[in-house]
Amino acid sequence: MATTETSAQTSTSTRSSKRTAPGGKGVKSTRRQNAEKGFVASKELDEALQACLVDLLELQMQGKQAHWNVVGTNFRDTHRILDEIIEAAREFSDTVAERMRALHAVPDGRSDTVAATTTLPEYPQGEVDTSETVDLITVRLEATVSTMRGVHDDVDDEDPTSADILHVIIEKLEQFAWMVSAENRSPATSRG
Repeated sequence: MATTETSAQTSTSTRSSKRTAPGGKGVKSTRRQNAEKGFVASKELDEALQACLVDLLELQMQGKQAHWNVVGTNFRDTHRILDEIIEAAREFSDTVAERMRALHAVPDGRSDTVAATTTLPEYPQGEVDTSETVDLITVRLEATVSTMRGVHDDVDDEDPTSADILHVIIEKLEQFAWMVSAENRSPATSRG
């Protein structure tokens, strides 16, 4: 039996030593992370898109925290719209990160980076009343939009395509902010 095992090991090691990747021992380092040619984001564009990315990732995480811990009147509707916001933030963060990669930039979505660089205020721990949740989420939606509007013109100057992506995200997040905040509003009195 030992002879069979030794024979199998020898056969495996001979086979693997004969199999080498084409082109040598590995990938050579290049100036770019990708082999594609084309537009390369400047440091400023990279930083602007990174700022948008971290706020979108944080919005997603805080939305989940709110979703799990909201209680009170109109719970079901609040719970459901939070799901919509979370899903949109997830999709938008992926779009921004993939745009960064297409421009040869490297997105950083690590939790420590997000926590250290987001503009969103910390979300409270524990159960939160629906009315307070509405106000807290509205503030976070508006903060995320503010970050995007703050970098938009510089992004547009360098890369209108990335600015177009921000347009779509801003429009949807502003719509969410309106829809969520309307929950705590009263009708305006008419001016007779």
